[in-house]
Amino acid sequence: MENVSIIYGKNSVIEAMMSGTREFNRILISNTCRSDEKIDYIKKQAQSKGIVYQFVNKEKLNAAVPDANHQGVIAYLSPIKYTDLDDFIEKYSKELVSVVVLDGIEDSHNLGAIIRSAVCAGVKGIVLPSRRGVLVNSTVEKISAGAVNHIEIIKVNSIVNAIQRLKEKNYWVIAADHHAKDNYYSIDYTDINVALILGAEHAGVSKSLLKLSDFQVKIPMLTNFNSLNVSNAAAIILFEIVKQKMSVSK
Repeated sequence: MENVSIIYGKNSVIEAMMSGTREFNRILISNTCRSDEKIDYIKKQAQSKGIVYQFVNKEKLNAAVPDANHQGVIAYLSPIKYTDLDDFIEKYSKELVSVVVLDGIEDSHNLGAIIRSAVCAGVKGIVLPSRRGVLVNSTVEKISAGAVNHIEIIKVNSIVNAIQRLKEKNYWVIAADHHAKDNYYSIDYTDINVALILGAEHAGVSKSLLKLSDFQVKIPMLTNFNSLNVSNAAAIILFEIVKQKMSVSK
């Protein structure tokens, strides 16, 4: 199974089918799962695309993805294809885009939620370190509701080198840090390429990346409670960028 990924949940399977970027091996559907609109769609698409699907005991699904809410359907398919950073830069060289750089995110749920928000906000790429952080797995695919199939996932050996490369290509680097002086909405995002750095759940953005950033921003709090979950912080900042860009395009 080394070269096969498992995804689970109705939305994740449907989005992977619709993306056209993944090769399906087979789909397993629980024989106790009631037929509904989404299950019917999965079966119809599988038939039209020549994808093998079969009904199995629920226990087989439980064994394949223990402790997961598979909603009665899992699929075996090709692993996600990671994008080369230079290929990404070249692909979007003639337009202004945003990328999210994740500095050691460890929780699959956070990564999935960030990817989902990023896709909704029109972000073109997610940069992940090949080590010291979670990569795309079945939980990430499920939490992202299949959004991983609609964005470039860029895996790099060095986040520092990746940031330096983005800076060379006229990306403005914005680091989220709760000690920053500037608020996230104080930056003008309207006419720049944005590389937004978000740090690990407990450690935040590393000092080496903070030094490389053009701006450091915070989300102001009305209490002294701990800072926001990283996926919530990502959504807040990303949709400020959307808000500014939309106000200019009107």
